[in-house]
Amino acid sequence: MNTVLPLIERHCTHGAPALDAAAIASLLAQLPDWHADGNRLVREFLFRDYHETIEFVNALAFMVHREDHHPDLQVSYRRCTASWTTHSAGHQLSENDFICAAKAGALYAGRAGA
Repeated sequence: MNTVLPLIERHCTHGAPALDAAAIASLLAQLPDWHADGNRLVREFLFRDYHETIEFVNALAFMVHREDHHPDLQVSYRRCTASWTTHSAGHQLSENDFICAAKAGALYAGRAGA
């Protein structure tokens, strides 16, 4: 696990291993709006309207494509729930999940009208 760079500045790596409970707790402490739900890292994002929701989803899709680490998304009129797990790590949490969560949080915080 890379402890030098902040999560937002890291990039996903192919074959990232599953994290142990201590590492998950440490990384989760850096992402206060996220929670672990079993083997998934989850956050609900709220918006003013559907247009703003889809704008965020499109920006998120661009970012995750670049990181090559894709979330499950549940999208509705004024909300989007994103959840990550790492399939190649046996559907466990890896550092990649936390990297993308940090970047998704930054996208949300930086959106117009935030």
